[in-house]
Amino acid sequence: MKSVLEWLGRRGTLIAAGGVLVGLAVPTLAAAVKPAFSVAIFFLLVFAFLRVDPAELRARFRAPLLVGLACFGMMVVTPLAFGFALPYLGVDRLGPGIALGLMMYLAAPPIMSSAAYAAMLRLDTALTLALLIACSALTPVLAPFIVSHFAGEKLTLDAAQLALRLLAILGGAFAVASLLRWRLGNERIAAAKASIDGINALLLFIFGIAAMDGVTARTVKEPLLVGSLTLLAFAIAIGMYVLTTVLFWREGLKKSLALGFTSAHRNMGVMIAAAGGGVPELTWIYFAVAQFPIYLLPALAAPVVHRLMDRRLPGEE
Repeated sequence: MKSVLEWLGRRGTLIAAGGVLVGLAVPTLAAAVKPAFSVAIFFLLVFAFLRVDPAELRARFRAPLLVGLACFGMMVVTPLAFGFALPYLGVDRLGPGIALGLMMYLAAPPIMSSAAYAAMLRLDTALTLALLIACSALTPVLAPFIVSHFAGEKLTLDAAQLALRLLAILGGAFAVASLLRWRLGNERIAAAKASIDGINALLLFIFGIAAMDGVTARTVKEPLLVGSLTLLAFAIAIGMYVLTTVLFWREGLKKSLALGFTSAHRNMGVMIAAAGGGVPELTWIYFAVAQFPIYLLPALAAPVVHRLMDRRLPGEE
């Protein structure tokens, strides 16, 4: 079993993408797996927190100013800027619930696999991990109220309920991970990281299938709408990547690109899980198509990023 999990872990990105393809190809399976969505999200968070060595994490906060500025930009400035611009963007012309999906995405913390992707791209994984933890801690405090203020009329939950659910999911996952770390010990967990990656790959496969529920049918029925939402998701991800990288360019290539990547890919899934069944269908569809940039952009960006890293000035971090 251990060798199987390690094999799966080495192919985690492909397996996760495979879940999306299976969900699109077999809509009935996506509908059947959808009830497991929130459970998959919770355990993805548990194992993500479990992989974080507390001593290693403390070292990540030795430059708190940069982490604080980036976190403030991601969790406050970005969603507020888009929120105030919403009436002028006309995104709701695409259908009810699109503005809610957009705000839920922009108010969410980075994806839990940010550090793993940063390592693949040879970026600053330490900074990525610190930003991930800081943003996740602030999510229950900030995100529900920002989303509720700008697009809350489409939610069946009020901001306080959403905050409590987010706190339960994120706090509960951290508590379970801490309990497992206390019970198993740092050495055993470090030795099992490859197996944990395999478990994560399986959970991402389930997540990918469940996330595609309804997407195939909607694509057949309204291909222009789904295509437009997909383009919107890519435009936002690429725009955030470029803008954040430029804003932090003076911090060096390795750090600025890491911040750009982290800001572009948000864990909207944790917001959806907290909202339960309280989101419109088009909000769910936007969430589903927002997974495409997460899976595709790292692979597409890798050659460009690697070339930039190879050409960076000697001594640049």
